[in-house]
Amino acid sequence: MRTVRTLAQLAELVDSGDAPYLRYSPGPESDARHSSNDHESGLTMPGVSANPLEAPGWWTLPLEDWLARRVCQYLRELDEGARPWVLSGRQVDFGPDNEPLLVDIQPVAWLAPELVDEARERYQSRLNAGAATHRDR
Repeated sequence: MRTVRTLAQLAELVDSGDAPYLRYSPGPESDARHSSNDHESGLTMPGVSANPLEAPGWWTLPLEDWLARRVCQYLRELDEGARPWVLSGRQVDFGPDNEPLLVDIQPVAWLAPELVDEARERYQSRLNAGAATHRDR
């Protein structure tokens, strides 16, 4: 599987429709063996949970800002041994956080550590700073 190294490259994949979802896990081989579990109930869900990468219609900032936000949403998973990767698949339901549950997964690319660093820096400098400005109004 190839590796995406910049947010600009990730934006190209998202724009092309080739990589509409992001997942943090050990990887595609591990995920192919089992579906996701709901940690609170213990129930097995009918697919693998993933996060959509396409920006919503109301998002008027650059796509790279949205992608940085999505990449940073689950950074805590890195401490548990997960790796970020992008994929496509067929949505069959929703998980407990309203995230899509996917089957027929097609792995697309790993996200490189330097992309994660770029996302973290962009998120902290551009988006968190904006939130503080809006709260002060």
